[in-house]
Amino acid sequence: MSGTFGFGTGDFDGEENENKQNSGGPDFNEIFSQFASMGFNPQTLFAAAANPLAPLISLESLREISRKFLSTAPELPVGDLDLAKSEEALGIANTWLDQATVFPASAATSLVAASRRDWLDASLPGWQKMLEPLAEGMAGALTSVLNESPVANSPELAGITPIMRAFMGSLIASQLGQSIGQLATSVTGANDVAIPLFSNTPETSTQARLIPQNIDLWAQGLEIPIEEVRIFLAIREAASARLFAHTPWLAQYIQDAITAYGRGIRIDMASIQDQAERAMESGELDITNPQSLSVAINAGLFKPEQSAAQEAALIKLEMALALIEGWIDNVTTIAVANRLPSYGALSETLRRRRATKSPTQQLFATLLGLEVSPRKLRECATFWSEVESEIGLELRDQRWEDAALLPTANDLVDVKKFLDSTIVPDDLSGLI
Repeated sequence: MSGTFGFGTGDFDGEENENKQNSGGPDFNEIFSQFASMGFNPQTLFAAAANPLAPLISLESLREISRKFLSTAPELPVGDLDLAKSEEALGIANTWLDQATVFPASAATSLVAASRRDWLDASLPGWQKMLEPLAEGMAGALTSVLNESPVANSPELAGITPIMRAFMGSLIASQLGQSIGQLATSVTGANDVAIPLFSNTPETSTQARLIPQNIDLWAQGLEIPIEEVRIFLAIREAASARLFAHTPWLAQYIQDAITAYGRGIRIDMASIQDQAERAMESGELDITNPQSLSVAINAGLFKPEQSAAQEAALIKLEMALALIEGWIDNVTTIAVANRLPSYGALSETLRRRRATKSPTQQLFATLLGLEVSPRKLRECATFWSEVESEIGLELRDQRWEDAALLPTANDLVDVKKFLDSTIVPDDLSGLI
Protein backbone atom coordinates (compact mmCIF):
# COMPACT_ATOMS: atom_id res chain seq x y z
CA MET A 1 0.00 0.00 0.00
CA SER A 2 3.02 2.27 0.34
CA GLY A 3 2.74 5.51 -1.60
CA THR A 4 -0.87 4.93 -2.67
CA PHE A 5 -2.91 8.15 -3.09
CA GLY A 6 -0.13 10.30 -1.70
CA PHE A 7 0.30 8.51 1.61
CA GLY A 8 1.60 5.20 2.84
CA THR A 9 0.79 2.92 5.73
CA GLY A 10 2.74 5.21 8.03
CA ASP A 11 0.00 7.81 7.64
CA PHE A 12 -2.34 5.80 9.80
CA ASP A 13 -0.33 6.00 12.98
CA GLY A 14 2.60 7.76 14.52
CA GLU A 15 4.04 11.24 14.14
CA GLU A 16 3.13 11.80 10.47
CA ASN A 17 -0.58 11.27 11.04
CA GLU A 18 -0.44 13.41 14.16
CA ASN A 19 1.13 16.26 12.17
CA LYS A 20 -1.65 16.06 9.58
CA GLN A 21 -4.29 16.20 12.28
CA ASN A 22 -2.60 19.17 13.94
CA SER A 23 -2.37 20.97 10.58
CA GLY A 24 -6.09 20.64 9.94
CA GLY A 25 -5.84 17.68 7.55
CA PRO A 26 -8.13 14.67 7.74
CA ASP A 27 -7.84 12.25 10.65
CA PHE A 28 -7.33 9.02 8.71
CA ASN A 29 -7.53 6.85 11.80
CA GLU A 30 -10.97 8.26 12.53
CA ILE A 31 -12.10 8.03 8.88
CA PHE A 32 -11.14 4.38 8.52
CA SER A 33 -12.54 3.56 11.95
CA GLN A 34 -15.85 5.03 10.76
CA PHE A 35 -15.73 2.94 7.56
CA ALA A 36 -15.05 -0.24 9.54
CA SER A 37 -17.83 0.44 12.05
CA MET A 38 -20.28 0.82 9.15
CA GLY A 39 -19.35 -2.60 7.78
CA PHE A 40 -16.93 -1.46 5.05
CA ASN A 41 -13.43 -2.90 4.77
CA PRO A 42 -10.94 -0.01 4.37
CA GLN A 43 -8.56 -2.22 2.41
CA THR A 44 -11.35 -3.06 -0.03
CA LEU A 45 -11.98 0.66 -0.48
CA PHE A 46 -8.27 1.18 -1.14
CA ALA A 47 -8.33 -1.51 -3.82
CA ALA A 48 -11.38 0.05 -5.49
CA ALA A 49 -9.90 3.53 -5.33
CA ALA A 50 -6.67 2.27 -6.89
CA ASN A 51 -8.55 1.29 -10.06
CA PRO A 52 -10.59 4.34 -11.16
CA LEU A 53 -11.60 2.66 -14.44
CA ALA A 54 -13.34 -0.24 -12.69
CA PRO A 55 -17.14 -0.05 -12.15
CA LEU A 56 -18.06 1.71 -8.93
CA ILE A 57 -20.59 -1.03 -8.17
CA SER A 58 -18.40 -4.09 -7.87
CA LEU A 59 -19.92 -7.31 -9.19
CA GLU A 60 -17.96 -9.24 -6.58
CA SER A 61 -19.33 -7.05 -3.77
CA LEU A 62 -22.88 -7.41 -5.08
CA ARG A 63 -22.51 -11.18 -5.18
CA GLU A 64 -21.04 -11.36 -1.68
CA ILE A 65 -23.64 -9.06 -0.09
CA SER A 66 -26.66 -10.56 -1.84
CA ARG A 67 -25.57 -14.15 -1.16
CA LYS A 68 -24.98 -13.30 2.48
CA PHE A 69 -28.54 -11.97 2.73
CA LEU A 70 -29.92 -14.98 0.89
CA SER A 71 -28.06 -17.39 3.19
CA THR A 72 -30.27 -16.29 6.10
CA ALA A 73 -33.31 -17.88 4.42
CA PRO A 74 -33.75 -21.61 3.71
CA GLU A 75 -33.14 -22.55 0.09
CA LEU A 76 -34.44 -25.62 -1.70
CA PRO A 77 -32.77 -27.15 -4.76
CA VAL A 78 -34.68 -27.63 -8.00
CA GLY A 79 -35.67 -31.28 -8.38
CA ASP A 80 -36.97 -33.35 -11.27
CA LEU A 81 -40.57 -32.89 -10.12
CA ASP A 82 -40.07 -29.12 -10.06
CA LEU A 83 -38.76 -29.23 -13.61
CA ALA A 84 -41.69 -31.32 -14.81
CA LYS A 85 -44.30 -29.07 -13.18
CA SER A 86 -42.59 -25.91 -14.45
CA GLU A 87 -42.35 -27.27 -17.98
CA GLU A 88 -46.04 -28.17 -17.92
CA ALA A 89 -47.11 -24.75 -16.61
CA LEU A 90 -44.97 -22.83 -19.08
CA GLY A 91 -46.20 -25.06 -21.90
CA ILE A 92 -49.80 -24.16 -21.07
CA ALA A 93 -48.86 -20.50 -20.61
CA ASN A 94 -47.19 -20.24 -24.00
CA THR A 95 -50.07 -21.99 -25.75
CA TRP A 96 -52.54 -19.50 -24.29
CA LEU A 97 -50.22 -16.54 -24.94
CA ASP A 98 -50.04 -17.35 -28.65
CA GLN A 99 -53.58 -15.97 -28.82
CA ALA A 100 -52.78 -12.89 -26.71
CA THR A 101 -49.62 -11.44 -28.28
CA VAL A 102 -47.74 -11.54 -31.56
CA PHE A 103 -44.42 -11.84 -29.74
CA PRO A 104 -43.39 -15.51 -30.14
CA ALA A 105 -41.99 -17.70 -27.39
CA SER A 106 -38.28 -18.44 -27.31
CA ALA A 107 -37.10 -21.87 -28.36
CA ALA A 108 -37.72 -24.35 -25.54
CA THR A 109 -34.74 -25.50 -23.47
CA SER A 110 -34.26 -27.51 -20.31
CA LEU A 111 -33.81 -24.30 -18.28
CA VAL A 112 -37.46 -23.97 -17.28
CA ALA A 113 -36.91 -23.74 -13.51
CA ALA A 114 -34.33 -22.09 -11.30
CA SER A 115 -33.37 -21.88 -7.65
CA ARG A 116 -33.16 -18.64 -5.72
CA ARG A 117 -29.37 -18.71 -6.04
CA ASP A 118 -29.61 -19.33 -9.79
CA TRP A 119 -31.76 -16.24 -10.26
CA LEU A 120 -29.56 -14.12 -8.02
CA ASP A 121 -26.33 -15.01 -9.82
CA ALA A 122 -27.84 -14.60 -13.29
CA SER A 123 -29.41 -11.21 -12.52
CA LEU A 124 -26.39 -9.52 -10.91
CA PRO A 125 -24.73 -8.25 -14.14
CA GLY A 126 -28.01 -6.68 -15.23
CA TRP A 127 -28.50 -4.92 -11.90
CA GLN A 128 -24.90 -3.70 -11.92
CA LYS A 129 -25.13 -2.27 -15.43
CA MET A 130 -28.52 -0.66 -14.85
CA LEU A 131 -27.62 1.14 -11.61
CA GLU A 132 -23.94 1.95 -12.22
CA PRO A 133 -24.92 5.43 -13.56
CA LEU A 134 -26.55 6.21 -10.21
CA ALA A 135 -23.34 5.37 -8.36
CA GLU A 136 -21.37 7.53 -10.81
CA GLY A 137 -23.74 10.43 -10.26
CA MET A 138 -23.55 10.23 -6.47
CA ALA A 139 -19.78 9.81 -6.52
CA GLY A 140 -19.45 12.76 -8.87
CA ALA A 141 -21.57 14.92 -6.59
CA LEU A 142 -19.44 13.97 -3.58
CA THR A 143 -16.24 14.71 -5.51
CA SER A 144 -17.59 18.14 -6.47
CA VAL A 145 -18.25 18.96 -2.83
CA LEU A 146 -14.74 17.89 -1.84
CA ASN A 147 -13.20 19.90 -4.67
CA GLU A 148 -15.05 23.02 -3.50
CA SER A 149 -13.92 22.64 0.11
CA PRO A 150 -11.39 25.03 1.74
CA VAL A 151 -8.65 22.37 1.45
CA ALA A 152 -9.41 21.54 -2.17
CA ASN A 153 -5.78 21.82 -3.29
CA SER A 154 -4.24 20.04 -0.33
CA PRO A 155 -2.40 16.72 -0.83
CA GLU A 156 -4.54 15.20 1.92
CA LEU A 157 -7.71 15.80 -0.10
CA ALA A 158 -6.07 14.38 -3.22
CA GLY A 159 -5.52 11.23 -1.20
CA ILE A 160 -8.94 10.91 0.37
CA THR A 161 -11.08 11.84 -2.67
CA PRO A 162 -10.68 8.50 -4.54
CA ILE A 163 -11.40 6.61 -1.34
CA MET A 164 -14.56 8.60 -0.62
CA ARG A 165 -15.63 8.01 -4.23
CA ALA A 166 -15.09 4.27 -3.78
CA PHE A 167 -17.02 4.46 -0.51
CA MET A 168 -20.04 5.90 -2.34
CA GLY A 169 -19.94 3.00 -4.78
CA SER A 170 -19.66 0.54 -1.90
CA LEU A 171 -22.60 2.17 -0.13
CA ILE A 172 -24.86 1.74 -3.16
CA ALA A 173 -23.54 -1.79 -3.72
CA SER A 174 -24.49 -2.59 -0.12
CA GLN A 175 -28.03 -1.28 -0.55
CA LEU A 176 -28.43 -2.96 -3.94
CA GLY A 177 -26.94 -6.26 -2.80
CA GLN A 178 -29.33 -6.53 0.14
CA SER A 179 -32.27 -5.66 -2.11
CA ILE A 180 -31.28 -8.33 -4.64
CA GLY A 181 -30.92 -10.87 -1.85
CA GLN A 182 -34.41 -9.97 -0.61
CA LEU A 183 -35.82 -10.16 -4.14
CA ALA A 184 -34.37 -13.65 -4.56
CA THR A 185 -36.58 -14.86 -1.72
CA SER A 186 -39.78 -13.65 -3.39
CA VAL A 187 -39.54 -13.48 -7.20
CA THR A 188 -41.57 -16.27 -8.81
CA GLY A 189 -39.83 -16.20 -12.18
CA ALA A 190 -36.68 -14.98 -13.88
CA ASN A 191 -38.46 -11.88 -15.21
CA ASP A 192 -40.88 -11.37 -12.32
CA VAL A 193 -39.40 -7.97 -11.42
CA ALA A 194 -40.75 -6.71 -14.79
CA ILE A 195 -37.42 -5.09 -15.65
CA PRO A 196 -35.26 -6.29 -18.56
CA LEU A 197 -32.24 -7.57 -16.66
CA PHE A 198 -31.12 -10.34 -18.99
CA SER A 199 -29.54 -10.35 -22.42
CA ASN A 200 -30.03 -13.02 -25.06
CA THR A 201 -26.98 -15.08 -24.14
CA PRO A 202 -26.86 -18.65 -22.78
CA GLU A 203 -25.67 -17.34 -19.40
CA THR A 204 -28.29 -14.59 -18.99
CA SER A 205 -31.12 -15.58 -21.29
CA THR A 206 -34.42 -13.72 -21.35
CA GLN A 207 -36.18 -17.09 -21.55
CA ALA A 208 -39.04 -17.72 -19.12
CA ARG A 209 -38.06 -19.65 -15.99
CA LEU A 210 -40.02 -20.35 -12.83
CA ILE A 211 -38.70 -20.43 -9.28
CA PRO A 212 -40.67 -23.30 -7.66
CA GLN A 213 -39.78 -22.54 -4.04
CA ASN A 214 -41.04 -18.97 -4.30
CA ILE A 215 -44.19 -20.00 -6.18
CA ASP A 216 -45.10 -22.31 -3.30
CA LEU A 217 -44.47 -19.43 -0.89
CA TRP A 218 -46.61 -17.06 -3.00
CA ALA A 219 -49.50 -19.54 -2.92
CA GLN A 220 -49.49 -20.05 0.85
CA GLY A 221 -52.76 -19.12 2.55
CA LEU A 222 -54.67 -18.44 -0.67
CA GLU A 223 -56.80 -21.60 -0.65
CA ILE A 224 -56.39 -21.76 -4.43
CA PRO A 225 -55.14 -24.91 -6.18
CA ILE A 226 -51.37 -24.68 -6.58
CA GLU A 227 -51.72 -25.72 -10.22
CA GLU A 228 -53.77 -22.59 -10.95
CA VAL A 229 -51.32 -20.40 -9.10
CA ARG A 230 -48.42 -21.89 -11.03
CA ILE A 231 -50.12 -21.38 -14.41
CA PHE A 232 -51.10 -17.80 -13.53
CA LEU A 233 -47.54 -16.90 -12.57
CA ALA A 234 -46.17 -18.82 -15.56
CA ILE A 235 -48.29 -16.72 -17.94
CA ARG A 236 -46.95 -13.50 -16.46
CA GLU A 237 -43.40 -14.83 -16.57
CA ALA A 238 -43.69 -16.04 -20.17
CA ALA A 239 -45.32 -12.76 -21.25
CA SER A 240 -42.47 -10.77 -19.67
CA ALA A 241 -39.88 -12.98 -21.36
CA ARG A 242 -41.52 -12.51 -24.77
CA LEU A 243 -41.68 -8.73 -24.36
CA PHE A 244 -38.07 -8.36 -23.23
CA ALA A 245 -36.74 -10.72 -25.90
CA HIS A 246 -38.30 -8.57 -28.62
CA THR A 247 -37.52 -5.11 -27.21
CA PRO A 248 -33.71 -5.07 -26.95
CA TRP A 249 -33.75 -1.26 -26.68
CA LEU A 250 -35.81 -1.27 -23.49
CA ALA A 251 -32.98 -2.02 -21.04
CA GLN A 252 -30.92 0.86 -22.44
CA TYR A 253 -33.97 3.13 -22.31
CA ILE A 254 -34.39 2.48 -18.59
CA GLN A 255 -30.66 2.85 -17.98
CA ASP A 256 -30.65 6.18 -19.84
CA ALA A 257 -33.35 7.48 -17.50
CA ILE A 258 -31.30 6.42 -14.48
CA THR A 259 -28.22 8.04 -16.07
CA ALA A 260 -30.10 11.32 -16.54
CA TYR A 261 -31.20 11.18 -12.91
CA GLY A 262 -27.69 10.40 -11.67
CA ARG A 263 -26.14 13.16 -13.77
CA GLY A 264 -28.32 15.72 -12.02
CA ILE A 265 -27.40 14.76 -8.45
CA ARG A 266 -26.00 17.69 -6.47
CA ILE A 267 -25.08 17.82 -2.81
CA ASP A 268 -26.14 21.02 -1.03
CA MET A 269 -23.95 21.06 2.06
CA ALA A 270 -25.90 23.92 3.67
CA SER A 271 -29.14 21.98 3.27
CA ILE A 272 -27.57 18.78 4.58
CA GLN A 273 -26.17 20.63 7.59
CA ASP A 274 -29.61 22.05 8.32
CA GLN A 275 -31.20 18.59 7.98
CA ALA A 276 -28.51 17.06 10.19
CA GLU A 277 -29.04 19.65 12.92
CA ARG A 278 -32.79 19.03 12.92
CA ALA A 279 -32.22 15.26 12.91
CA MET A 280 -29.88 15.48 15.89
CA GLU A 281 -32.37 17.60 17.79
CA SER A 282 -35.12 15.05 17.14
CA GLY A 283 -32.87 12.07 17.93
CA GLU A 284 -32.96 10.65 14.38
CA LEU A 285 -29.21 11.16 14.04
CA ASP A 286 -26.63 10.45 16.72
CA ILE A 287 -23.19 11.67 15.68
CA THR A 288 -21.56 9.51 18.37
CA ASN A 289 -22.94 6.40 16.62
CA PRO A 290 -21.42 5.84 13.13
CA GLN A 291 -24.19 3.39 12.25
CA SER A 292 -26.62 6.28 12.61
CA LEU A 293 -25.12 7.93 9.53
CA SER A 294 -25.67 4.82 7.43
CA VAL A 295 -29.26 4.54 8.68
CA ALA A 296 -29.88 8.20 7.89
CA ILE A 297 -28.58 7.82 4.34
CA ASN A 298 -30.60 4.65 3.73
CA ALA A 299 -33.72 6.37 5.02
CA GLY A 300 -33.23 9.24 2.58
CA LEU A 301 -32.65 11.79 5.35
CA PHE A 302 -30.09 13.70 3.30
CA LYS A 303 -31.80 13.32 -0.07
CA PRO A 304 -31.22 16.48 -2.14
CA GLU A 305 -34.03 18.33 -3.85
CA GLN A 306 -34.64 17.10 -7.38
CA SER A 307 -33.89 19.26 -10.38
CA ALA A 308 -36.34 19.63 -13.25
CA ALA A 309 -34.17 17.29 -15.32
CA GLN A 310 -34.25 14.66 -12.58
CA GLU A 311 -38.01 14.92 -12.23
CA ALA A 312 -38.33 14.41 -15.98
CA ALA A 313 -36.07 11.36 -15.77
CA LEU A 314 -38.18 9.85 -13.00
CA ILE A 315 -41.41 10.49 -14.92
CA LYS A 316 -39.87 8.75 -17.94
CA LEU A 317 -38.76 5.82 -15.78
CA GLU A 318 -42.10 5.52 -13.97
CA MET A 319 -43.98 5.45 -17.28
CA ALA A 320 -41.69 2.77 -18.69
CA LEU A 321 -42.12 0.53 -15.64
CA ALA A 322 -45.89 1.10 -15.53
CA LEU A 323 -46.29 0.42 -19.26
CA ILE A 324 -44.38 -2.86 -18.91
CA GLU A 325 -46.54 -3.99 -16.00
CA GLY A 326 -49.71 -2.77 -17.70
CA TRP A 327 -48.92 -4.67 -20.89
CA ILE A 328 -48.23 -7.85 -18.90
CA ASP A 329 -51.55 -7.41 -17.08
CA ASN A 330 -53.45 -6.89 -20.32
CA VAL A 331 -51.83 -9.82 -22.14
CA THR A 332 -52.36 -12.12 -19.15
CA THR A 333 -56.06 -11.22 -18.98
CA ILE A 334 -56.52 -12.00 -22.67
CA ALA A 335 -54.54 -15.24 -22.42
CA VAL A 336 -56.46 -16.53 -19.43
CA ALA A 337 -59.94 -15.56 -20.69
CA ASN A 338 -62.24 -17.95 -18.77
CA ARG A 339 -59.70 -20.73 -18.39
CA LEU A 340 -58.68 -20.20 -14.74
CA PRO A 341 -61.59 -20.23 -12.24
CA SER A 342 -59.51 -18.37 -9.65
CA TYR A 343 -58.15 -15.70 -11.99
CA GLY A 344 -60.04 -12.87 -10.28
CA ALA A 345 -58.73 -13.81 -6.85
CA LEU A 346 -55.19 -14.29 -8.17
CA SER A 347 -55.21 -10.89 -9.89
CA GLU A 348 -56.50 -9.21 -6.74
CA THR A 349 -53.79 -10.88 -4.66
CA LEU A 350 -51.15 -9.65 -7.10
CA ARG A 351 -52.49 -6.07 -7.04
CA ARG A 352 -52.67 -6.05 -3.25
CA ARG A 353 -49.11 -7.28 -2.83
CA ARG A 354 -47.84 -4.90 -5.47
CA ALA A 355 -49.57 -1.96 -3.75
CA THR A 356 -47.97 -2.74 -0.40
CA LYS A 357 -44.49 -2.08 -1.78
CA SER A 358 -42.94 -5.06 -3.42
CA PRO A 359 -39.15 -5.45 -3.00
CA THR A 360 -38.67 -3.95 -6.47
CA GLN A 361 -40.70 -0.91 -5.49
CA GLN A 362 -38.70 -0.55 -2.29
CA LEU A 363 -35.43 -0.75 -4.23
CA PHE A 364 -36.32 2.11 -6.56
CA ALA A 365 -37.87 4.11 -3.71
CA THR A 366 -34.65 3.84 -1.68
CA LEU A 367 -32.17 4.53 -4.46
CA LEU A 368 -34.13 6.94 -6.66
CA GLY A 369 -37.05 8.15 -4.60
CA LEU A 370 -39.36 6.61 -7.22
CA GLU A 371 -42.57 4.81 -6.40
CA VAL A 372 -44.77 3.63 -9.27
CA SER A 373 -48.27 4.33 -8.03
CA PRO A 374 -50.95 1.62 -8.18
CA ARG A 375 -53.12 4.15 -10.03
CA LYS A 376 -50.49 4.52 -12.76
CA LEU A 377 -50.30 0.75 -13.13
CA ARG A 378 -54.08 0.53 -13.51
CA GLU A 379 -54.11 3.37 -16.04
CA CYS A 380 -51.43 1.66 -18.14
CA ALA A 381 -53.25 -1.69 -18.06
CA THR A 382 -56.42 0.10 -19.20
CA PHE A 383 -54.42 1.90 -21.89
CA TRP A 384 -53.19 -1.36 -23.43
CA SER A 385 -56.67 -2.85 -23.24
CA GLU A 386 -58.14 0.13 -25.10
CA VAL A 387 -55.31 0.07 -27.67
CA GLU A 388 -56.01 -3.61 -28.32
CA SER A 389 -59.71 -2.85 -28.75
CA GLU A 390 -58.99 0.01 -31.16
CA ILE A 391 -56.27 -1.43 -33.40
CA GLY A 392 -55.85 -5.12 -32.49
CA LEU A 393 -53.10 -7.28 -31.01
CA GLU A 394 -50.54 -6.90 -33.76
CA LEU A 395 -50.58 -3.11 -33.90
CA ARG A 396 -50.71 -2.97 -30.11
CA ASP A 397 -47.46 -4.93 -29.88
CA GLN A 398 -45.87 -2.89 -32.67
CA ARG A 399 -45.97 0.00 -30.21
CA TRP A 400 -42.93 -1.59 -28.55
CA GLU A 401 -40.79 -1.20 -31.66
CA ASP A 402 -39.70 2.29 -30.63
CA ALA A 403 -39.98 4.48 -27.55
CA ALA A 404 -41.46 7.23 -29.71
CA LEU A 405 -44.57 5.07 -30.20
CA LEU A 406 -45.24 4.80 -26.46
CA PRO A 407 -47.52 7.23 -24.60
CA THR A 408 -46.69 9.86 -22.03
CA ALA A 409 -48.74 10.20 -18.86
CA ASN A 410 -50.94 12.82 -20.55
CA ASP A 411 -51.71 10.45 -23.43
CA LEU A 412 -53.35 7.91 -21.13
CA VAL A 413 -56.53 9.97 -20.73
CA ASP A 414 -57.52 9.86 -24.42
CA VAL A 415 -56.26 6.71 -26.12
CA LYS A 416 -58.06 7.31 -29.43
CA LYS A 417 -56.60 10.81 -29.76
CA PHE A 418 -53.13 9.45 -29.01
CA LEU A 419 -53.45 6.70 -31.61
CA ASP A 420 -54.75 9.14 -34.23
CA SER A 421 -51.74 11.36 -33.62
CA THR A 422 -49.18 8.56 -33.99
CA ILE A 423 -50.62 6.29 -36.69
CA VAL A 424 -49.70 7.15 -40.27
CA PRO A 425 -52.75 6.59 -42.52
CA ASP A 426 -52.43 4.07 -45.36
CA ASP A 427 -53.75 6.64 -47.84
CA LEU A 428 -51.67 9.80 -47.74
CA SER A 429 -53.40 11.47 -50.71
CA GLY A 430 -55.51 13.61 -48.43
CA LEU A 431 -52.38 15.21 -47.00
CA ILE A 432 -51.12 16.42 -50.37
